Amino acid sequence: MSTSKAKTPQTMKPATAAKKLGILLSAAPAEFQEGPVSRDELNGLQADPPSWLADLRREGPHPRQVVAAKLRVSASGLARAGITGPLTTAEIENLKAENPDWLERERAIHAEVRKENLRLKQQRAKA
Repeated sequence: MSTSKAKTPQTMKPATAAKKLGILLSAAPAEFQEGPVSRDELNGLQADPPSWLADLRREGPHPRQVVAAKLRVSASGLARAGITGPLTTAEIENLKAENPDWLERERAIHAEVRKENLRLKQQRAKA
């Protein structure tokens, strides 16, 4: 007596989909921002990105996590430097070219943290 129900597609909020795509939600087109995004739609966007998505990924503005990754620092390092908003690719490239003291310092801190995390991971694997 089991009745088969049609499976409803798994959906997510636009903010979640934007995070998974590595884009800033406010920079996405209105139709993307307004409704839920299905898992199939997300997979389609990742497999064959439309021009608006390719442009956002290439030129920005980028969310903090992407900015941090491009600068090879942590999100906390960005906050300590006073960078709280999104940056475009051109702004990120300018920062890399200028290489201010805070960027060098935060890169060194980030590298040490990653090195320590790797050491702890290897230590746990041996135990």
